[in-house]
Amino acid sequence: MDVIDRTSGEFKDALELYTRTPLLELGQLADAARWRKHPDPVVTYIIDRNINYTNVCVADCGFCAFYRRPKHGEGYVLSYEQIGAKIDECKELGGVQILFQGGHNPYIPFEWYLELMRYIKRNHPIHIHGFSPSEVVFFAERFRMSVSDVIRELRAAGLDSIPGGGGEILVDSVRQRVAPKKAQTDEWLGVQEEAHRQGLRTSVSMMYGMGESPADRIEHLFRVREVQKRTGGFTAFIAWPLQPEGTPELSHMPKTDAVTYLRTLATARVILDNIPSLQSSWVTMGHKVGQVALRFGANDYGSLMMEENVVSAAGTTYRTTIAEMERVITDAGFTPRRRRQDYSLVEAPAETVAA
Repeated sequence: MDVIDRTSGEFKDALELYTRTPLLELGQLADAARWRKHPDPVVTYIIDRNINYTNVCVADCGFCAFYRRPKHGEGYVLSYEQIGAKIDECKELGGVQILFQGGHNPYIPFEWYLELMRYIKRNHPIHIHGFSPSEVVFFAERFRMSVSDVIRELRAAGLDSIPGGGGEILVDSVRQRVAPKKAQTDEWLGVQEEAHRQGLRTSVSMMYGMGESPADRIEHLFRVREVQKRTGGFTAFIAWPLQPEGTPELSHMPKTDAVTYLRTLATARVILDNIPSLQSSWVTMGHKVGQVALRFGANDYGSLMMEENVVSAAGTTYRTTIAEMERVITDAGFTPRRRRQDYSLVEAPAETVAA
């Protein structure tokens, strides 16, 4: 466990940077940090599909409008064939991976997950970016396995990388208030470290705006940076604000504004000097703010998001096309390039450019 000293000069400086630096000055610092890491005028993006294999969940997170309790009439588990069809649709658009996440469903046996990935690799081969750290902890508890064994078996069955979903704020006092049944900070980061040890690359996220303090957000960034110092396994950091509309317990929370998002993104770029890439969260902020984010530290425009169910369940429904995404990037002064999960570049087939 990393103990973050909030009284240290470094922490106080970071908090001052986040809360008091004029917005444009903070943006300039982040933009300079971005150009040091990525000197070419390129902004990357990925074509993938977010497949939520089930919405049945017992974590009862107060900020989630997507999940359904067991035996709820709207609960579902997708069949292998339904998942395969979604993958084929993704590949037809030039998709190179699926983002595979679900709820904490106590009725799905572990073998179902393993056989699913074998099925995908046999019949619909694609990069599987799947199972958030919280899901991995749930699997370990549900199936009485160690986290290392869960990751090892998932990887052997076909898992290629792990997404950073469920990060929220990596401060236990916050997590215990909004998601007490889900992986706490050390458990969540422990999955990430173990995945890195086993050779899997992962992303890392932060969802803010749940009533946490600015210092909590800075501690989150410091915790992430410390893990990256040890492992070097994070490919990217993604931040977005809580979408309170429609959530079970946080609908009363004020929705954070674009300035707060840009400040958070820019501060992350300055603090997380050992993480290669930062994504712009156009899915929650829209294209105008998403575009500005490319001058506030972001070098990646995230995913086409063929399908997105969790954020949209709370009322945010931004959508895009490949052509629009590339136009937004070009209008910001960059060359758009498609990528894989590891940020290696792929050539865009001519027939999909205008999709």
